[in-house]
Amino acid sequence: MPLSIAQPQGEVGQYSDVVVQGSILEPEKIQVEDDRELASLIKAPEGFTVEVFARDLVNPRMLAVSDRGTLYATRRKVGDVIMLKDEDGDGKAERVQTVASRPGMHGIAFDGNKVFLVTINDVYTADVNEDGTFGELNRIINDLPDAGQHPNRTLAIGPDDKLYISVGSTCNACDEGNPENATILRAEKDGSSRTIFARGLRNTIGFDWEPTSGALYGFDHGIDWLGDEEQIEEVNRIEQGKQYGWPYVYGMGEFNPQDNPPEGMTLEQWAKQSAEPELGYTAHSAPMQMAFYDGDAFPEEYRGDAFVAMRGSWNRRPPSGYEVLRIDFENGKPVGTEHFLEGFLIQQQDGGYGYLARLAGIAVGADGALYVADDDNGVIYRVSHDASEPAADNGNASGEQAAAIPNVVEDKPDSRIAIELVEPTGDQVISVRSDFEKEGTISLEHAADGDNASPKLEWSDAPQETKSFVLIADDPDAKQPKPFVHWIVYDIPGDVMSLREGLPTDPILVEPKGIKQGTNSMGSTGYTGPKPPVDDPAHNYHFQVFALDIESLGLEPGAKRDAILQAMEGHVLAEGELVGKFARAAADK
Repeated sequence: MPLSIAQPQGEVGQYSDVVVQGSILEPEKIQVEDDRELASLIKAPEGFTVEVFARDLVNPRMLAVSDRGTLYATRRKVGDVIMLKDEDGDGKAERVQTVASRPGMHGIAFDGNKVFLVTINDVYTADVNEDGTFGELNRIINDLPDAGQHPNRTLAIGPDDKLYISVGSTCNACDEGNPENATILRAEKDGSSRTIFARGLRNTIGFDWEPTSGALYGFDHGIDWLGDEEQIEEVNRIEQGKQYGWPYVYGMGEFNPQDNPPEGMTLEQWAKQSAEPELGYTAHSAPMQMAFYDGDAFPEEYRGDAFVAMRGSWNRRPPSGYEVLRIDFENGKPVGTEHFLEGFLIQQQDGGYGYLARLAGIAVGADGALYVADDDNGVIYRVSHDASEPAADNGNASGEQAAAIPNVVEDKPDSRIAIELVEPTGDQVISVRSDFEKEGTISLEHAADGDNASPKLEWSDAPQETKSFVLIADDPDAKQPKPFVHWIVYDIPGDVMSLREGLPTDPILVEPKGIKQGTNSMGSTGYTGPKPPVDDPAHNYHFQVFALDIESLGLEPGAKRDAILQAMEGHVLAEGELVGKFARAAADK
């Protein structure tokens, strides 16, 4: 039934005085036991054949194909990974075998003879044996954020040989307490050096790299309860360090009336800092796994296009999704979308709706066929092309990723901050103090594995003409980025000589009022604590305070280190530094 929401001005959202009409419409599940009858109901473009590859699989979710060409599926409800083998080449799986088990198993990716798996909080690796089974699972990450509304973690190995992990939001639209929610994370393949690659992504389950440009694209789920036609599902070109609007800005720069941005920021500011999608698609279609076609069995015009499993809506009238969507790419960029597989949604004689499948996983097989998983009726489909001749070689038949990776920001070798003072100050140096000053070791409550609380800092001996301060805390011992920035605070009034312990991570602080915080190397704003690799000796963490002759740097909240340094140039009167050490014990990993 329709839902009417009236939101008065000033009480909920900054710009809200709206009525939103929403719907709840959940189609009825339809089961067809005969494989041929079921496949005949699915509509595909001319020349394509749809067959049932396997059934009675309970809930196959994400699909992946190993380097040896074997198909695997994760099953979140069952909590395992199954291997499916077509041993006689008839287009059907004769062998289905569980090869790994962990509660909440969802994302899967292969890298040579290694497999990577992710649950809600944990990432595992294992060897892939000659027979396709997996060796012992080795946990390399154990502290991904808790799930909430979106527990469907996915992962992949990028063309830069790093591990990418998608972590959805805990909610429909809210201010997350953990900055790693609603992001794509990037880490080394041993789980170390984890950072936020991109943020403001509500739930990007499906992402992959376009084969000619090496650019990362993802399909993000839009916000619910903005109406039947809002929010569009977003095709984003995902670039390092960018944010993509959620939860305050959606679609092509529209403001979400339900929520306010962090105090001190306007929705206009948030929109200015957010990247808009490359394409939009029908609201509530629920995009799931996404894969670029790099096989040689489909016609040439499909090479380099992306296929997406659209699970289907529960809150739109009429329903949307329940299909496989094709995203048309030209010259490495998305230019449009079209239906590829339809027929999973059926309008019944009484005016209601039924569905044959809620699609989740999609993968390109070693045979060039497309495999699609239905996690509700427990079916995996195989889509092949009937042409007797394979598609012509377009120069990238090896499937190797392009060398160029334009959406990854290269790490800079700069290791320390070198600031030239406005005027020589002789022996005048700002004195910086904290609770770790005497021992020289940063305590666990200030580390990422502890409370992740910023330390209390005090300073004195600044020149009388000081009008503002800047604080930059970084780790020059980190391998990358170098240095790793842990904290940036700027526009600190000249009469403020301390920052209390455990400051919030908001871009603008309420107390002390108006102080701005920049973006750290983790990809969040505010403070992020030390977390050096387990095997490393203690790292040195430098807390530097700069006295400036100007009241403001003139930068928006959330500025990055390079912009801060550039704005400071020619305005620094004095500086001071405090160094603390921190090392992690092996048991903390």
